[in-house]
Amino acid sequence: MFSKLRKAIGRLRGACRQDAGMVTSEYAMGIIAAVAFAVVLYKVVSSGQVQAELGAIVKRALSARM
Repeated sequence: MFSKLRKAIGRLRGACRQDAGMVTSEYAMGIIAAVAFAVVLYKVVSSGQVQAELGAIVKRALSARM
C-alpha cells in the first residue's frame, strides 16, 4: 500500500516540477515590446492634433450643464 502511495507522490512531484513559465530572455523581450509600445503611444498622445482633440473633449465635458 505504501509503495503505491510513494509512486503516486513521486509522479505528482514530477508533474509539479515542470517549467511552464517564461525564461529571462522572454521576459526581456516582453519588457522591450512594452516599452516600445509605450513610446509609440506617448508620441501619438503628445502630438498636436491629438492634444487639441483631447482638450476639446475636456472643455465640452467641463462646460456641460447638469
